[in-house]
Amino acid sequence: MFIPIRTEMEARHTPFANLGLLCANILVFLWFELATNTDAKAIKDEFFVLHGDWPSFFEFITYQFGHADIMHLAGNMLFLWVFGNPVNAKMGDIPYLLFYVTSGIVAGLVFAWQTPLDLIGASGSIAAVTTAYLVLFPRSKVTVLFITIVTVPAMWLIVFKIILWDNVISPSMHGVGQVAHNAHLAGYVFGFVAATLMLVFKAVARDQFDMLALIKRWNKRRQFATVMASPEAQAQARFGRVGRASTARDPLADQKTDLRAELSALIEQKKMDEALASYDKLTTLDAEQCLPADQQLAIARAFFDSNRLAQAAQAFEKFLARYAHHGDANEVRLLLGIINVRDLKQNETGITYLEQAVKRATSDARRSLAQQWLDHAKQAPSHPS
Repeated sequence: MFIPIRTEMEARHTPFANLGLLCANILVFLWFELATNTDAKAIKDEFFVLHGDWPSFFEFITYQFGHADIMHLAGNMLFLWVFGNPVNAKMGDIPYLLFYVTSGIVAGLVFAWQTPLDLIGASGSIAAVTTAYLVLFPRSKVTVLFITIVTVPAMWLIVFKIILWDNVISPSMHGVGQVAHNAHLAGYVFGFVAATLMLVFKAVARDQFDMLALIKRWNKRRQFATVMASPEAQAQARFGRVGRASTARDPLADQKTDLRAELSALIEQKKMDEALASYDKLTTLDAEQCLPADQQLAIARAFFDSNRLAQAAQAFEKFLARYAHHGDANEVRLLLGIINVRDLKQNETGITYLEQAVKRATSDARRSLAQQWLDHAKQAPSHPS
């Protein structure tokens, strides 16, 4: 059994809605378990169970907060804690709450349509949260307990283990038992589709790591590989429109092309130490080299994380020079301002970036942070460059 413990995606904002749902599920369970009133079980069976043969409207919501026993509750709440917090932080509290409740309604409708049996528990809603996590953070990793503690790709864990093995293959081999697999599958499908549509219509903030960005990069690589299969295209890519396929090769151009391809593969594999070494070689050959936006940003952040702050600043500056209107451009301006003021002691340069960050901030929190550093930079004594 794979038991998820945590994901590598830390919530940037307190997930109040998800914490509220966790508390609601636990309190409802404790209320019925600790109740001394003999009518408690009757109330639970009447109001917190979805009766598949003839359900009332309210049951499609209330059944999501009832659980059969402590193990049922513990399993659901563990998954809700691990995957729900980052999804809530990404979506926001109100959209996440509506998404969660709607997911449970859809799972309940599919279950009632297919079987007249009773249904209880938050599994359908949590299944939707799980695939929403997959859409929003497809390249992330999940720490799980499996004999020992190991880290596995979220894509593998959710698609192959949780969805296919637990809900399709295993039930076909051992029988469905008392688990409502059709409600789970309905939740998985709804969560995936709903989260994808939120990205498409920008109801959720896009970034270079979500599912749509992943598909877009894959499609670009596919198109590029198709185009570059032609020797004529390879010549024009190296030498411009006048380029023609030739047996004569430019060793320096070939070396830069090879380094860029190597960098792309290393960044994709998250081998950032090797990627930084390749980037250093590339910029030594040609100081003007700039990678595609997501790759250039990854390199700059890797320099920053390894405390190579001068190189990080140069890489971030190249990113801004080429991709001034990128979605992350203002975050880069703020970070560049802080690096220059705090670490490189280049106050004038830092002030320039911080003023831009204040002017273009898209949230009060970012504007406040940029203004604090700007005030600090203006008050600090100047240093010779």
